[in-house]
Amino acid sequence: MSRLEIRSLRKSFEGVDVIKGIDLVVEDREFCVFLGPSGCGKSTTLRLIAGLEDADDGQILLDGDDITHRAVDKRDLAMVFQSYALYPHMSVRENMSFALKLAKADQRTIDEKVARAAKILALEPYLDRKPSALSGGQRQRVAIGRAITREPRVFLFDEPLSNLDAALRAQTRLELARLHQELNATMVYVTHDQVEAMTLADRIAIFSEGGIEQVGSPLELYRRPVNRFVAGFLGMPRMNFLAAEVIDGALRLADGSVLPLAAGLEAKGEVTVGIRPEHLSVCDTDDTAGRTLGGRLTVVERLGSETYAYVDVPKVGTITVRADGDFERRAGRDVCVRLDPAHAHVFDAAGIAIHHP
Repeated sequence: MSRLEIRSLRKSFEGVDVIKGIDLVVEDREFCVFLGPSGCGKSTTLRLIAGLEDADDGQILLDGDDITHRAVDKRDLAMVFQSYALYPHMSVRENMSFALKLAKADQRTIDEKVARAAKILALEPYLDRKPSALSGGQRQRVAIGRAITREPRVFLFDEPLSNLDAALRAQTRLELARLHQELNATMVYVTHDQVEAMTLADRIAIFSEGGIEQVGSPLELYRRPVNRFVAGFLGMPRMNFLAAEVIDGALRLADGSVLPLAAGLEAKGEVTVGIRPEHLSVCDTDDTAGRTLGGRLTVVERLGSETYAYVDVPKVGTITVRADGDFERRAGRDVCVRLDPAHAHVFDAAGIAIHHP
């Protein structure tokens, strides 16, 4: 068992509250991702779990044991940093075995654990190299291997892929997913990259301004966000937000367009309609059913397998539409954007999602 529980955790720096009473449970063998923008408190929370910062209030429990004020080396956790933190004068083998030597493990145990970690991470050809002779991705794998050899109860990752280029990030992301399956270990992973979060996590905790907005599986958060912040943070390109007013059971947009309100949805007054780019389409003629917005196609981004079309709608703003890779229309022409009300999200004046009962 390696169940991590956080209860009412608080931390302030120079009188400024940066962690404002966080409650969270990371289940045994779960891959939990802390996701949020810079400065939201996710890395500070990870450092509190690791013991690199002292909590002002609250508890951190590991399998029911209170480790809130336990020394770093007594927590049985292993942390992988963004900066690799390898010893440059040591070989890969020596870097990976260093913590075991400090713990006075016997040489046979050290050799077995290093060999196992090297095999898992495909580092066997590089064991006698120094970090300077490795690529960025290989160095990060060494840092992960050093954590594996310790066989901790929980792995902590602090934005470990942010120093890698795009192609290497994608490759290492797959390696981390395989690693979690092979080790079957509890992992807590901090990132601001939603692609990493969506592809790696069993559950995501979305942070904002020192608190957690929502916790759930990637698809749960994507399909049923609790508020506008979560809805806007998850998704690439981000969700479109359109100001509207509920009149006679329908949504009236700023340009006068009227959209049907989903059956059973109870909303009133001023609201915000959120709809993701993949639930929109570009058309050439107006829809008499009242589910289109007229505007001008201003920018077309062709990415090969898909295309992003940006349409300026008077009084509404710029709307992003995800289209197929063979999208043929060019910028500068007048078009319509067709909406699918079944996929529309509605948020009240405070930004809270209005869901079906």
